[in-house]
Amino acid sequence: MTIIGVAIPVPDPFGSLLREKRADFGDPMAETVPSHVTLIPPTEVADAELEVVCDSLERASAALPAFPMRLRGTGTFRPVSPVVFVAVSQGISYTEMLAQCVREALNSPEPEFPFHPHVTVAHNLDDPSLDRAYEDLADFECEFTVSEFALYHHEDASGWVPQRAFSLGS
Repeated sequence: MTIIGVAIPVPDPFGSLLREKRADFGDPMAETVPSHVTLIPPTEVADAELEVVCDSLERASAALPAFPMRLRGTGTFRPVSPVVFVAVSQGISYTEMLAQCVREALNSPEPEFPFHPHVTVAHNLDDPSLDRAYEDLADFECEFTVSEFALYHHEDASGWVPQRAFSLGS
C-alpha cells in the first residue's frame, strides 16, 4: 500500500517562504510537508492501482484550464481543529471544481468537513504559537497561476514527496 495525496503546490518563492514560517512557528511538519492546497487528503492506494490513479488524474487534469490564485491573510479552524492557514482569496471556485474532478476521477468519498481551500501554516501547536502564526501572516499576500496539480506519496523518512505533476487543460 502507498499513501497518496493530491494537491496544488504553492510555487517558490512563496512555497518556501510559507514553509520557513511554518518551521519558525515550531511546527515539525514543516520538515515533511511542502506548502500546498489539498485536493485529496491522505489516502491509501494499493501499489498495483497507482498506474490507474495516474491515468485517472491525467483525465481529471484536462477538465479545467489554468487559473489565477491569490493567497491573502490568515484564518483558523479553531476551536474545531488547531490549525492556522493562509486563505485562498482568488481561485476558490476553480479549486473547488478541480477538487471535485479529482475526487470523482479517483472515486474518493466526500470530505468529512466542507471543502475549504487553504494553505496550512501551523498545525497541532499550543495556542500562543497558533496566535503568533495567525498574526504574523495576517498581511501575507501572493498571486500565481495554477497550471498543474501534483500527486504526492508519503515516504516515512522524507514525508510528502511529489511524484508527478498533471498539467491543467491538457
